[in-house]
Amino acid sequence: MKTDILTISSDGTNMEAALAQVDKVAAYKELSPKDMMVLRLLAEETMALVRAITGSVNGEFWMEDEDGVYTLHLQVTSLMDEQQKDQLLSASTSGKNEATRGFMGKIRSFFEPSSSVPLFSAGLGGAPQMYNSYVWSMGDYRDQLRQYNEQNEKGAREAWDELEKSVVGHLADDVKVSILGRTVEMTIEKRFS
Repeated sequence: MKTDILTISSDGTNMEAALAQVDKVAAYKELSPKDMMVLRLLAEETMALVRAITGSVNGEFWMEDEDGVYTLHLQVTSLMDEQQKDQLLSASTSGKNEATRGFMGKIRSFFEPSSSVPLFSAGLGGAPQMYNSYVWSMGDYRDQLRQYNEQNEKGAREAWDELEKSVVGHLADDVKVSILGRTVEMTIEKRFS
């Protein structure tokens, strides 16, 4: 089953409708109150991510379910070019995007790539890169962090703590981010038995 695709905006447009759509699917599928709450929290975190994206942005949101796996989709086409992003960042006192702390803040960096925002794919301390096509998975990231922790890599413990404290990192079975040109799609997967 696939829901309607709703256009949501960083100004809050259609976010309540998107959340209501998630609630309707959960009720229709007769999920337990606990599972309904988990699905709702994941959808709320998705809406919070859209609100946090720098600048005015529209995205498409929908949900799919198949065989007990519920997938929330958020697709955004970036309108901001590198020069605009650099100008925005230079306006801050540190010249860096300070809001990229935490797990979801780092996921937001996929929607706002900039040379001063660390992307997961670059490792914990490496330089980020711009991608024409790229796929990232929370499962792979979690495995990478385990390996970095075993090797006592700088920043690994802090990154692991951020992941563990995140609502999405704690509740979702996987998060995937796909980048194709200027289009970024995030999917949050949750399996209910």
